[in-house]
Amino acid sequence: MMLDIDTQQQNKLSGEPLELERKLKTHSVDLAERLGGETLSCSDDFFAGMENLIKPGRGIFIDDKFTNRGKWMDGWESRRSYGRDDGRDFDWCIIRLGIKGVIRGFDIDTNYFRGNAPEMVSVEACVSDVEPNEKTVWETVLAQTLVEPHSQNIFEVNSADTHNNNKSYTHVRLNMFPDGGIARLRVYGEADVNWNEFIDGELIDLALIKNGGKALLVSDMFFSDKNNLILPGRGKNMGDGWETKRRRDPGPDWSIVKLACQGSIEKVIVDTCHFKGNYPDTFTLEGMVSSNDDFSDGQQEDQWQPIIARTKLYANREHLFISEILANNKQHFTHVRLSIFPDGGVSRLRVFGKRAQ
Repeated sequence: MMLDIDTQQQNKLSGEPLELERKLKTHSVDLAERLGGETLSCSDDFFAGMENLIKPGRGIFIDDKFTNRGKWMDGWESRRSYGRDDGRDFDWCIIRLGIKGVIRGFDIDTNYFRGNAPEMVSVEACVSDVEPNEKTVWETVLAQTLVEPHSQNIFEVNSADTHNNNKSYTHVRLNMFPDGGIARLRVYGEADVNWNEFIDGELIDLALIKNGGKALLVSDMFFSDKNNLILPGRGKNMGDGWETKRRRDPGPDWSIVKLACQGSIEKVIVDTCHFKGNYPDTFTLEGMVSSNDDFSDGQQEDQWQPIIARTKLYANREHLFISEILANNKQHFTHVRLSIFPDGGVSRLRVFGKRAQ
């Protein structure tokens, strides 16, 4: 009897895996995708290229698309292991992370790999200034574990379990047993910033993810993710920013960013690149010093101080603010809140300042 499979049906998370994904997305960033990560080498990618592993999105399926090697798949897929003569027990792929960081979890997504997913996976990590080679020492951060086909497989990394004591890594090696296909790999973690790479007194973008900034909490991110606001570079399209749904009240919508370190705020850029019919009318920027990252339910509301008063914004423009900054360069902040009136989209927020000594 033939099984009637809807090849276009997307698998969705629920229950504990959904809560874990929310936790990782709230408190961590993907250290590979969007931050300059790169797939360096793999044991085999006969059917589908390793570079697909860190592409955006979850991967797609096209029923009638084939290559001269077989079915086209949007992921990394090796050939069947029993047809190989190299003696390998598993396949592997090495990924250079976009930024060195502490690893908190993984999403190993086998989306649309139904009959060709691996049975088990593991992840190792290393610290290396060069491309890993046969002399590289790898440490296990995710022990060999079962994965489900056509599913997001979410794993939390507990440093106490791995004996890594919050160690930072530069590369990971994804292993799949014995062979098969994985659509995407997300490596959730926290940036490990080497402050020795900055000059004393240098203006630093304290909000930038690569420098250790974190988008903690937003009022709404209906159309796009909160982390886009503090990614490197200018947005490549309207989807590459932070955009809220349309409000039916005066607003505002807001985004709270934890700065990479306590510091002054001396130059601010608010970029509405690609937002033409949906940019905010005005904005404000506020800041505070706090050791607490919990802003839920209006906590710490009375601690916000004005940094830039309510100011007009324009479509598809990079807005620079220096003289408009109300705080002097002796004042220091750990968090900022960008409020947009009444709603809309902002591509990037840059907060330049000097690190507090």
